[in-house]
Amino acid sequence: MTESTHVVDLVQSRINEFLSTRDPIVALISPDLVPLVAFSRQFLSGGKRFRALFCYWGWQSVRAGAATSAPAAWNGPGVDDLSPITGAASALEVFHAAALVHDDIIDNSDTRRGAASAHKLFERLHGTKGWVGSSTEFGRDSAILLGDLLLGWSDELLDEGLAALPDREAALAARSEFNLMRTEVTAGQYLDILEERAWHTAPESELCDRAMRVIEFKSARYSVLAPLVIGAALAGGSAEQLASLRAFGLPLGIAYQLRDDLLGVFGDASVTGKPSGDDLREGKRTVLIALARQTLSAQARRVLDEQLGDPALDATRIATLQQSITHSGAVERVEALITERLTEALTVLDTANISGHAKNQLRGLADKVARRAF
Repeated sequence: MTESTHVVDLVQSRINEFLSTRDPIVALISPDLVPLVAFSRQFLSGGKRFRALFCYWGWQSVRAGAATSAPAAWNGPGVDDLSPITGAASALEVFHAAALVHDDIIDNSDTRRGAASAHKLFERLHGTKGWVGSSTEFGRDSAILLGDLLLGWSDELLDEGLAALPDREAALAARSEFNLMRTEVTAGQYLDILEERAWHTAPESELCDRAMRVIEFKSARYSVLAPLVIGAALAGGSAEQLASLRAFGLPLGIAYQLRDDLLGVFGDASVTGKPSGDDLREGKRTVLIALARQTLSAQARRVLDEQLGDPALDATRIATLQQSITHSGAVERVEALITERLTEALTVLDTANISGHAKNQLRGLADKVARRAF
């Protein structure tokens, strides 16, 4: 078993343990609340766990006594040694689940990881039970509350991890980074929905930069940068080390989201778990779209603008839009941006004053998130 695999298992175990302690709390209030925990379990099972891994390797990169090279046979530190980092890593995964629940509501997305999204699960529950009123409204309202509950639980998990940390200054630093991350994600989400509606009021020359700003605050920081810095803060990393991890994490996080934007338009549904072209139906004004508009003919640009965001887009119209975007050269330009950001991140990593073993693991993670197909 690799170190990263062991960490993923520990995080899943910590999440399962936490949810088990919440079962009796909600059941005591009312048996009707059981679906809240059941659906939480469903959304917190599996996944890529990138945020947990970046958090762990941020911690290992600056931890006193951390290995400078890969151990011959890694058995892991004791459970007590890992309590703070598994708590923080688990909190990040629960926070991510909350963000996805809310994001699917905002985007009217019916699927997540190849299964029904939270609001659709609650819709089905409403229909199965034969309750009165709109199943759509019940599904949406219940999913909003589930997302809020998961947000609260992510805080509780983080606090439990911080309580096990003897270094109170490090605990406060990690908490501060977590709080900043929450604000940035919410701001980025607002900028995302704003851009879908206000893009036409901005100068054409600004659209790409505005889309890049959404990427940075909605995804890049909380997917890579924040987990790295939270983990490093837990280990008492120096200002220099945290600055290096930020300088590594931001361009890598941007590469991560640029890849996600490509997958949102061209991804294989059987691999991504989302319908092909889903971002086109949702009207996402991504860097990919901004770059495509720069070189499309006036007629092709008009068709793109008219059809982007139409939830009724069928496979034929999606294929036409995909072809138009491809012919614009935007895909190659985004691929070039991904390569540039990945190179920038790895260049920073090469000179960072952190553990050699952690550097090697972070290099592998960087390539994985930038080149992934799901």
